[in-house]
Amino acid sequence: MTNRVVITGYGITSPIGNTPEAFWTNLEAGNSGIDVIQKFDATETGITVAGEVKDFPYDKYFVHKDKKRMDTFSIYAIYAALEALDMAGIDPEDNALDHDRFGAIIGSGIGGLPVIQEQGARLATRGPKRIAPLFVPLSIANMATGNVALRVRANGISRAEVTACAAGTNAIGSAFHEIKHGYADIMLAGGTEAAVCELGVGGFANLTALTKETDPKRASIPFDKDRSGFVLGEGSGILVLESLEHAQKRGATIIAEIVGYGSTNDAHHMTTPLPEGSGAAKAMKLALAEAGIQPSDVGYINAHGTSTQANEKGEALAIHSVFGDDENVLVSSTKALTGHALGAAGGLEAIATLQAIQNQYAPVNAGTTELDENTSLINVVLGEGKKHDINYAISNSFGFGGHNAVIALKKWEGE
Repeated sequence: MTNRVVITGYGITSPIGNTPEAFWTNLEAGNSGIDVIQKFDATETGITVAGEVKDFPYDKYFVHKDKKRMDTFSIYAIYAALEALDMAGIDPEDNALDHDRFGAIIGSGIGGLPVIQEQGARLATRGPKRIAPLFVPLSIANMATGNVALRVRANGISRAEVTACAAGTNAIGSAFHEIKHGYADIMLAGGTEAAVCELGVGGFANLTALTKETDPKRASIPFDKDRSGFVLGEGSGILVLESLEHAQKRGATIIAEIVGYGSTNDAHHMTTPLPEGSGAAKAMKLALAEAGIQPSDVGYINAHGTSTQANEKGEALAIHSVFGDDENVLVSSTKALTGHALGAAGGLEAIATLQAIQNQYAPVNAGTTELDENTSLINVVLGEGKKHDINYAISNSFGFGGHNAVIALKKWEGE
């Protein structure tokens, strides 16, 4: 016997909003959160723009000393997790809650990169004895999960997914399976990242992965023929997943159902995906197969769409190979608005996907004006978002190392 798995809450901090309402308002309107980098002087990197979290409500859940005990990626994750639990109507202090069947799987591509930068500089200038005692627990990528579990007493299944830009989606898929197969009742799942710093921007810039475009409105233009690299983003998106039985027993409001998950590896190259997108296509097919649906059942795809030439050629070919010329399948990449939040991307985009289902609306692929011969194979939402019947939707995430992850969500019909 397996359990159906539903989403009962979600929390978010992102370049386009720190609440579900703000996030959706900007998604619907196509308002970008990409702007000139404010966190540091990026002049020497040659990069000018990023998708930074703005007006983060730190005081809502944190005190000053928390900044000394946690890197920002952990703080973002705790914020999103607490917001998600609040929406779900779950009080982690409730002793009636079975904390041993309450777990967390949160992905991060890098972990505490700003503190790695800071302590590396301290090592170089002041020697190894001056490295901060908390350097390791501040920086290691599993500590978002660890700190969330500590904050909410999640004593159950607990681990981190570290699969680069697929991490958030892998985390959600893994948590889905834990509940589906009976190992947990409630899981916090998603991704978090805070890599907008000199080391992050400089490293990706020297890899020639980032755009040098200075106009924020033309910097992240997924699937556009003139796309020139991705824009680094940050934030966290966390879902509350529950077994349907558990959610119904406590009278929870159900937002959507998660019905499928696919995960593969290209085994092709460290950073470049398979040119024909076959690994990504397999992951999509696996998610659809587990969901028990046909490609024609899908109304919307939240694409990985990083605004890079190699990635989007492969993804467009992959989508076309699975969905063909079906005009009902609308595609957009919300990275046009948020930038690419690496391990957090899957969490942010799972929320964008479920909000698309909730509102029966496919967000615009903002900034993109003209597709090329490869990307024109798919039905990219151009100009403005579209009202659309969306009973099923999928969210794609692909990462360095050849990782491919896809989740399938279903509209909740009040069953």
